[in-house]
Amino acid sequence: MQTIYYPQLQDITKAKINLKETILPSPLQKNINLSEKYDANILLKREDLQIVRSYKLRGAYNKIINLTKEEHAKGVVCASAGNHAQGVAYSCLKLGIKGKIYMPATTPKQKIKQVKMFGKGMVEVVLTGDTYDAAHTAAMEDCQKTGMAFIHPFDDPQIIEGQATIGLEILQETNAPIDFIFVPVGGGGLAAGLGAYLKQISPKTKVIGVEPLGAPSMQKSIEAGEVVKLEKIDKFVDGAAVQQVGQLTFDICKKVVDGFISVPEGKICTKILELYNQDAIVIEPAGALSIAALDFYNDQIKGKNVVCIVSGSNNDITRTEEIKERSLLFEGLKHYFIVRFPQRAGALRTFVDLVLGPKDDITHFEYNKKTNREKGPAVIGIELQNKEDFNGLVQRMEEYGFVYEYLNEKPDLFQFLV
Repeated sequence: MQTIYYPQLQDITKAKINLKETILPSPLQKNINLSEKYDANILLKREDLQIVRSYKLRGAYNKIINLTKEEHAKGVVCASAGNHAQGVAYSCLKLGIKGKIYMPATTPKQKIKQVKMFGKGMVEVVLTGDTYDAAHTAAMEDCQKTGMAFIHPFDDPQIIEGQATIGLEILQETNAPIDFIFVPVGGGGLAAGLGAYLKQISPKTKVIGVEPLGAPSMQKSIEAGEVVKLEKIDKFVDGAAVQQVGQLTFDICKKVVDGFISVPEGKICTKILELYNQDAIVIEPAGALSIAALDFYNDQIKGKNVVCIVSGSNNDITRTEEIKERSLLFEGLKHYFIVRFPQRAGALRTFVDLVLGPKDDITHFEYNKKTNREKGPAVIGIELQNKEDFNGLVQRMEEYGFVYEYLNEKPDLFQFLV
């Protein structure tokens, strides 16, 4: 009978010792705004403040330092378009080991620059293919040819044990019993390691895994009783959007995670903006996952001690407009229509004066005048101050004879036109 791997306390403690000279314990901070909102003691584990701005360094460094001298001499290889690549790069620099990092050719220049900066002269970045899968395939082929060690982003015992050191720190940083801990789930390395540690030391703590709604890979696997590969995912939450979780992480998570919740991408965007505006905390979409899940547990966490893992802050500033847009759409404050305007003078004036409410704002307008047609279509984006104003807007369009098509409910057409 095959023995199923499970992280042991002594191995997690060894990982913590391995990381001692490289990682300072990230702060466990009480957030006043969130604590007041949920009537609970909400603590944020600030892994976004690590030197590579995510927890990924823990697993990468623990894996690489445990390689043999012969493996160190040959160097290491990984495939990643994000935080894992930066963790591996910095580990190579600290340990003086050559590394080769395969990234999709579509990776933003900012991320490529960060990887090179953390690795300095110790890493080579290889851009190949358009997807992570293509980069992964190329990395594995390189390993087979050169004998270099592959550093998996999540499905490896020493990666999992490195991530588990977060749990050890949390219990060292607070004397209060932890009732709930919310942890983002991508491939499952963090949830597996953290959950395994807590179930051995603090078994009453409820571990809640949080996935993006567009990529609930672990939850679907748990429901199926085996690892499944999702055919299609929304890659917006790039730090947690994976098509397939690991076999090791799946086996552990089904034992140690008490529940899973999938959070809409738009809600995650709202939390990113709230944390920036209210607390000056800048985080990536995956970093906001755990906090965005709190609304779904409002009643259960009241009066409790709750920890949210803020997993990373590698957010590209160029994504800000998309984050704002997704948030507005989710909150019911942004609406897109195809409106067919009568081709007569004053039609647009009628729309602005009589259809729009006093606080409504046109944020997108694209008009296409048709020859030999009575009506010319326009794609219009309207931002509301209150989502309750939507019904009145639609009623006035119908009242004044404007024929329209509502695009928010037609995602394929919406993505094509907007």
